[in-house]
Amino acid sequence: MTPTTSTHFPAGFLWGASTAAHQTEGGNTNSDFWAKEVVEGSILPERSGDACDSYHRWREDLDLAVGLGLNSYRFSLEWSRIVPTPGAVSLAELAHYRRMIDGCLVRGLQPVVTLHHFTNPRWFADLGGWRRADNIAHFEAYVAAASTILEGVEWVCTFNEPNMLAMIATMFDDGQREELVAGALPPPDPAITDVTIAAHHRARALLAEHTDAKIGWTVANQNFQAEPGAEDIAREWGWPREDVFIDAARGDDFIGVQAYTRVRIGADGALAAPDGSELTLTGWEYYPNAAAEAVRHTAQLLPGMPIVVTENGIATDDDDQRIDYTSRSLRALADVAGSGVDLRGYFHWSLLDNYEWGSYAPHFGLVQVDRTTFARTIKPSGSWYGAVASANGATL
Repeated sequence: MTPTTSTHFPAGFLWGASTAAHQTEGGNTNSDFWAKEVVEGSILPERSGDACDSYHRWREDLDLAVGLGLNSYRFSLEWSRIVPTPGAVSLAELAHYRRMIDGCLVRGLQPVVTLHHFTNPRWFADLGGWRRADNIAHFEAYVAAASTILEGVEWVCTFNEPNMLAMIATMFDDGQREELVAGALPPPDPAITDVTIAAHHRARALLAEHTDAKIGWTVANQNFQAEPGAEDIAREWGWPREDVFIDAARGDDFIGVQAYTRVRIGADGALAAPDGSELTLTGWEYYPNAAAEAVRHTAQLLPGMPIVVTENGIATDDDDQRIDYTSRSLRALADVAGSGVDLRGYFHWSLLDNYEWGSYAPHFGLVQVDRTTFARTIKPSGSWYGAVASANGATL
């Protein structure tokens, strides 16, 4: 008899899609990233503007998610809306995000809420942002306000990719936009590393006191792969850019893993994709094993830690390529789950074609968004992924 491989995932597995407030809501004029977009001589080619108008169309987005067959939805709260000036909490904005949480729950979607997805209030940035430890108190005050609307939320991410936050900061300091290829970024700012780790730990303690949620954060895993003889160099690259942030998750309820490609490391550091490699719209190597390898790496560093793939996807205009990439990614993740890793969920990036931190050109979405009318159109990959989710992976 020929053995078969099961692609079933654990019972209760989270099948979702992710979004981020600044990338989808539109009109986020009080955020520091909006300021970077509109400043004279901005290094960003496009402004977010109205984005996907999800601030007003969130019900439609939730209907799309549940209509596809997903059981969960990851989105972020926008700090700059909730606390427009220091100490001034907007009850109206808290109510807005509570309606989104309730909207998930009544539709049978498990909300996965991220409290910080790259953007800060302008006033926080003006105070020195994440380079100053005394600013953690401002974040704590925001987290305390947010905790009042989290009833029924089982999964809360304090920060999205703090390692990327710390690496990207130096690019804006230099006034140059480098290609945002994972691993090709400068080392993280050490001050931002230390302050975000401390802020995460303080937020975790506060949330544990005031909510029943599982608490963690998400880390961008860059899959550093050493070329022969470069093993020590790869470890030196990996610690400040990734592993120190994974290590900081010890004691959390879970960790979110986010991966899209790999980065090979040679004697002089990061290498370009191999000659002839298939590339995505972001210039990254087409590498469907990214998520599975990232999960294995994280599980080795944090044995027994529950893991959720909170982002994985591909920037492409070829929807057959998106299906191929995601299918191969999920098959590899099924093997990881079958090996004993405590894998709890998978979230595709992204539900919508959205604003990718400077440009609308990279299309990661399961759903196309018309840039003029905001009309949503489900792509074949969205229908395919929804069928996989509904079957808990059995159709792969």
